[in-house]
Amino acid sequence: MNVVVVGSLPKAFGLTRAALKVAATSFAMRSSKRVGGVWREIVVNLVHDAESDAAHRAIMDVAGATDVITQAYDAMPGEPEGLYGELIVNVDQAMRACPARWPKAKELLLYVAHGMDHLSGADDHAERDYRTMRRRELAWLRQVTS
Repeated sequence: MNVVVVGSLPKAFGLTRAALKVAATSFAMRSSKRVGGVWREIVVNLVHDAESDAAHRAIMDVAGATDVITQAYDAMPGEPEGLYGELIVNVDQAMRACPARWPKAKELLLYVAHGMDHLSGADDHAERDYRTMRRRELAWLRQVTS
């Protein structure tokens, strides 16, 4: 499994790119168990509000920046068979939404976990599904931050 982190990681998160990649890889492994396959590659794009808004409009036809957008892809011709995915993670939103007693790094990692959960097919439109996803994501987060 290859996890690639693209974009600028603000120092305010107090998180190294290596630590982010390790956590994202851990979440991707858990996500792959839910889909019954192995992620070949997941690209984690760290973006700001403007890029998040543009992606949100282009992909989902919804205006405004959001926390994380996910896309899953089939293998391109010539690529090994398997699962491919992309997360578009809004670092500005993570900075703004972070609760006072919650480390900023944890908020960003929660967005990555949430995106990985969506890649595995999880949906949070219904309140019950949202709660199920949040419990799972917080468990994943505990395993990489404890």
